[in-house]
Amino acid sequence: MRILIVDDERPARDKLRRLLEQEPDITAIGEARDGIDALEQLPAFAPDLLLLDIQMPEINGLDVAASLPAPAPLVVFVTAYDDYAIRAFDANAIDYLLKPYDQQRLRRALDRARARLAQGALAPPSASPCPALPQADSSFSASPLPASPARSLSTRSTPVNPVMPAAAASPDTPPPLPAPMQLLVPERGGMRVVRVQDIQWIETADNYVVLHTANGEPLMRQTLAGLLAKLGPRFVRCHRRAAVQLDWVAGIDVLDKGDGELILLGGARVACSRQFRSDVVARLQADAASGGGAPGAPGSSNNSNSPHRHPGSPHDAGP
Repeated sequence: MRILIVDDERPARDKLRRLLEQEPDITAIGEARDGIDALEQLPAFAPDLLLLDIQMPEINGLDVAASLPAPAPLVVFVTAYDDYAIRAFDANAIDYLLKPYDQQRLRRALDRARARLAQGALAPPSASPCPALPQADSSFSASPLPASPARSLSTRSTPVNPVMPAAAASPDTPPPLPAPMQLLVPERGGMRVVRVQDIQWIETADNYVVLHTANGEPLMRQTLAGLLAKLGPRFVRCHRRAAVQLDWVAGIDVLDKGDGELILLGGARVACSRQFRSDVVARLQADAASGGGAPGAPGSSNNSNSPHRHPGSPHDAGP
């Protein structure tokens, strides 16, 4: 098993390495000092498992997990904050380690990874349901993870994240994982940080998706279904090969045979097939009735960073 440790603190990386070196089936151990470093190492190192810290400067572990290319390595979140740990699960995350941990607790997490690898479970998050959460080692609250500040990167552009679809609430169901504020897209010579609120629409391109923004169209190695599962309810599929962010939709043109085109605030026109048109219209109507996106969600009407809306936008319609 090949493991990449991702943590901004050297003592934490050193401890994990010492413990991992006692496991006989681990063939390679790599280290990354932050999320960008981790994503840059992925192609060459090809880890089976990431031991991923949550609280890291500038780019948090949740954003890193959302940016993993498909097929993604397995993920075990590592955190010193018990109020975030139980929320730190994506369909691709199999466990968490709450600092401080010992060899026995680490081995339980590794055993889960071994079992998944033995089942050939290195599939993209969209291909398999979220695994059952392991029992917490202590009590947890549901405090939201603070957003990471965006940073300027030499050859990397700067740009931030929406909310996972609401799950049926029950006493035994943990709060949904917050959608990422930003996606990290590898590019030649560096890494681009793309704010999720700036993504107007997404389309498939073979094994990639194209993120259409006003500042470019970066390619991300990911499936459309897998990415939409992470981005949350502000994005809706409008075509077999495309999805839009609701906050960017200004109107709909209805074409022959029930198909249509979505007119975006930036001027783009995106195909909306008959299969998805009723769902898009229903989502826009619900948005208009509620006055826009969820409170605090990037791109929502009460967020100062949301795209500007012009008269005639469905967001300006009355209930």
